[in-house]
Amino acid sequence: MTSDFILRILVAAILGGIIGLEREFRAKDAGFRTHFLVGLGSALFMIMSQYGYDDILSRLGSSASVDPSRVASQVVTGIGFIGAGTIIFQKHVVRGLTTAAGLWVTAAIGLTCGSGMFMLAATATILVLLCLEAMNFILHHFGARTIQATFVSKTREGVQQLLQQLQADSVAISTCEMREHHGSYEVTLELQVKRDKYESQLIALMDKMKDMDIDRIE
Repeated sequence: MTSDFILRILVAAILGGIIGLEREFRAKDAGFRTHFLVGLGSALFMIMSQYGYDDILSRLGSSASVDPSRVASQVVTGIGFIGAGTIIFQKHVVRGLTTAAGLWVTAAIGLTCGSGMFMLAATATILVLLCLEAMNFILHHFGARTIQATFVSKTREGVQQLLQQLQADSVAISTCEMREHHGSYEVTLELQVKRDKYESQLIALMDKMKDMDIDRIE
């Protein structure tokens, strides 16, 4: 029986680590080690919930019972705290939701392995990877992203020309903030741009706006 338990936590850790490798490749905060540990820990909790109290139950006889789902439900609740730690609200944009969801489903995969349902856990892992990679491909080629860019111009007319040029290039402006700094005008824009074209768009924009400089891009 012990060898079966070791196999369960090993499979859970490996499947969780596979999902973590994808997140690591995307340079996310929760990568291989986090997903590896979440998968392993979830499987361990599930095994403990199912089999950890057999000695106590045998001594108490029919007067006691065990509900394995109680520990599993607490794992689902507890993983929410780890997931919340990966979510960041920055510059009017929420980041980390996909990684948090990945940790949540990794915990579910670990619980599934702890129950001995390896094929179901493996299938879930494959579906998670397909979802992450397929959506990354689609979003990179067809989706949009939000960037924050700060431009510097010596004149107000330069700022006006910048806004007109962005409008002509069909670049959506979410927010606009302008301030005068040491005789120059600094304008910070939050832009909705195509993921696969925004670098070339900014380069083309700088070619057109000779008196405009990009201070920073986030």
